[in-house]
Amino acid sequence: MRLGEGETVTTVQEGPEVTEGTGAVLRGLDKLAGTPIDLTLAKGETGALGWLQVTLAECRYPTDNPMGDGFAHLVIRENNEETPIFDGWMVASSPALSALDHSRFDVWVIRCTTE
Repeated sequence: MRLGEGETVTTVQEGPEVTEGTGAVLRGLDKLAGTPIDLTLAKGETGALGWLQVTLAECRYPTDNPMGDGFAHLVIRENNEETPIFDGWMVASSPALSALDHSRFDVWVIRCTTE
């Protein structure tokens, strides 16, 4: 195939088929105390990590590997503030890819739940 001047080709690569989980297992770390805290949240549920409020909007995982590389959409607020300090997707296999930048707490996804 030959392209003319100014023409471009766009390719689309399909990702793996994913399934929506019923919830997620998250881990938090109080960096000052060195204390890990595990949270199991259902979709739409909010849990506390110190003074942070962590809400799970959604969790997805590879359909052929439910224990595999889950990714979760989290909304994190501090002290019940209206404006979130984090609102986005976190990937279990790459926690630093879209990490929460907080002076006291780290939060990351362990896996999605299916029941």
